Amino acid sequence: MTTQTLPDLRPALGAAMDQIDRLLAAAPAGVGDHPTPCSDYDVSELVGHLQGVVRRIGVVMSGEPFHLAPAHVDSTEWLADWRSGRAGTEAVLADDASLARDVSVPWGTVPGGAALGGYVGELTVHAWDLARAIGREDLLVDDLAEASLPPYREVLPADARGGPIPFGPVVEVDEDAGAYARLVAWTGRDPKWPVNLG
Repeated sequence: MTTQTLPDLRPALGAAMDQIDRLLAAAPAGVGDHPTPCSDYDVSELVGHLQGVVRRIGVVMSGEPFHLAPAHVDSTEWLADWRSGRAGTEAVLADDASLARDVSVPWGTVPGGAALGGYVGELTVHAWDLARAIGREDLLVDDLAEASLPPYREVLPADARGGPIPFGPVVEVDEDAGAYARLVAWTGRDPKWPVNLG
């Protein structure tokens, strides 16, 4: 696949970032220490990871190695910090050249336009983590999950999970399960993970 045949995924990334924005705006006070379906993070840690991801996208798309961006950004002003990080990334993405240059991401060296697909998927899966943890799945957009599942199935094999592939085994779901249930099940999450607002 050549760079010229890659779709421009900036609108999809924008929709994925909008989704995180809505969830952070809706997050009630006092949920930072609540668990999430992503066993590595409570809500506060997940938000810190998302703050790192949105900044990492800008670093990567500017042509710098991904490891120069923090993986986690401590945050107490979740929405304001998110919007600040997003603004910096969007400034980089405004340059069409960001799509054509080869960039360094954790899964290799790829054209910038292709790297965005991985970040759309990451933000979409973590949006479900956050939405489920705060009880706001009503804010999720099914189209993002539908678009993210085929790339995940292509690059994340069902076998050989664990170790260097930091995902649990695929969780079985019905064929008619919803878009997010199918997506998160492929990433090893239990779509029936309980909402815990206690």
